[in-house]
Amino acid sequence: MAGLVKSDTEDFIDWWPHTVFYQIYPRSFKDSNGGGIGDLKGITSKLRYLADTGITATWLSPIFQSPMIDFGYDISDYKAIQPEYGTMQDFEELIDTAFELGIKVVLDFVPNHSSDQHEWFKKSAAREPGYEDFYVWHDGIVQENGTRVPPNNWPSVFYGSAWEWHEGREQYYLHQFTKEQPDLNYRNPKVVQAMDDVLLFWLNKGVAGFRIDAVNHLFEDESLKDEPLSGKTTDSLSYDYTKHIYSRDLPEVLEMIHHWRQLLDDFSAKHPERPTRIMMTEAYAGLTQLADYYEDSNGVRGSHLPFNFHFITDVKGDSDARDYVYNVEKWLIYMPRGHAANWVMGNHDNPRVASRFGPASVDAMNMLLLTLPGVAVTYNGEELGMVDYRELSWEETVDPPARNVGEKLYQEVSRDPVRTPFQWNNETNAGFSTAAKTWLPVHPNYLELNLEAQKVANRSHYQVYKDLLELRKSAIMRVGRFNIEPLTRWVFAFKRSYPNFESIITVINVSDKEQLVDLSEFLSQPKKLVVEVSGVDSKYQPGQSLAASALLLAAREGLVCRLV
Repeated sequence: MAGLVKSDTEDFIDWWPHTVFYQIYPRSFKDSNGGGIGDLKGITSKLRYLADTGITATWLSPIFQSPMIDFGYDISDYKAIQPEYGTMQDFEELIDTAFELGIKVVLDFVPNHSSDQHEWFKKSAAREPGYEDFYVWHDGIVQENGTRVPPNNWPSVFYGSAWEWHEGREQYYLHQFTKEQPDLNYRNPKVVQAMDDVLLFWLNKGVAGFRIDAVNHLFEDESLKDEPLSGKTTDSLSYDYTKHIYSRDLPEVLEMIHHWRQLLDDFSAKHPERPTRIMMTEAYAGLTQLADYYEDSNGVRGSHLPFNFHFITDVKGDSDARDYVYNVEKWLIYMPRGHAANWVMGNHDNPRVASRFGPASVDAMNMLLLTLPGVAVTYNGEELGMVDYRELSWEETVDPPARNVGEKLYQEVSRDPVRTPFQWNNETNAGFSTAAKTWLPVHPNYLELNLEAQKVANRSHYQVYKDLLELRKSAIMRVGRFNIEPLTRWVFAFKRSYPNFESIITVINVSDKEQLVDLSEFLSQPKKLVVEVSGVDSKYQPGQSLAASALLLAAREGLVCRLV
């Protein structure tokens, strides 16, 4: 990349504030033994692919022992590997291989709930001493006719009541997700200690940190009062039925985040020879609350990276340039100074980028994700432009919320279409597995859309993605100042600048029509642009000079240019 000085020194004091975290959904990444399910050895065999691409950190969705009711988010042993994924030795080999390749490994930590098959729950249900209050239990309410009903009107995220009657204990237990995922009671210090032990167990195995799942669900109001109705639906079993003011986003959540941050900081301080251990938190919550996750009003630091889902929740395929600019700027405005921004474009719970914004937007959206300041999170397959497999039948559907709502509505809520196997090549099952049947069907477009084909093509989404990762190594992308503006209703641009460096400009057309724009005013003075990265279908080539005063962008096109 001519004109860009590469920085071989650390521009930050740590490894993570400018990292791209590559999310691997283990069940769908690579099957090593023909079982039809991805596994740890499969991941290890593909770590070289991550390294060759330029990825230096990966986040693994849950790999712990589980009945797989919610595919790993229902954990029956937090210190054991799910057998169909492999063994603890397999995990240790994965960590060793990742270390050799310069890749940090972050684990998905699921603290809000366990599986109902966990020994803790079995002991709590039996009222064994020390475990009586490990979970949230209640007698329920006995109505005038003698019928016993749940203690309140709280619905489950996955549809239905958030309370389930346990015949053995003769009480209701809370489950904010499936009934097989009972909520742990974080008002019990023994639960907190047990989870601290889990974190330390994996830290000592060499992981670089944790992505903490559903963190804003950790605490409930002790009164267990009915929640006010939202007015969005009359279906009392829908999660949208109530305003979740007593079952989510309570102040105690922030205290627990601070507690875990202290645990991680203490571990890092005791092991200075190892990289800093970090925490990423998942919460679909308000902006001010997420800003507090970074650092509260007293300056107490919490989550290193409270996930920013605004490109998923607040920006759609029909959003205009102002929407993009607003959603970038509002995060940067609310984020406390001295912290790292982060941008999540997709994950295993939401439609893929190519399906949400359209296949023509893949390169532009990756340009946006990877040239913004801070951390980027890529869901496996987005670098190829994989699309949702919306045609999955009811019989093929396995996602719990989809099964819960039934055959008529399953397609509206199913997450299975975004979790289909990774498309490595055009061989059987896209090179994911040699099994006769995989746990989810492979998208039939794998014959054309696969990694191997994109590696050898003249231009491909993968090559664009790889070029963007190479560009991120430059000092200007690591520490350059940032400015973003909508140029028109449909085109926006942002600039990364740094003294003695040539500025980098990203410009994106989010409309379905060709757009002619003048960047002169945005750039302060007329200058020439030199293309650094262009999309698969772009008429522009890297190294080509362009006039800033009259830049013609195709529909859904993005360009990354150097200002000379």
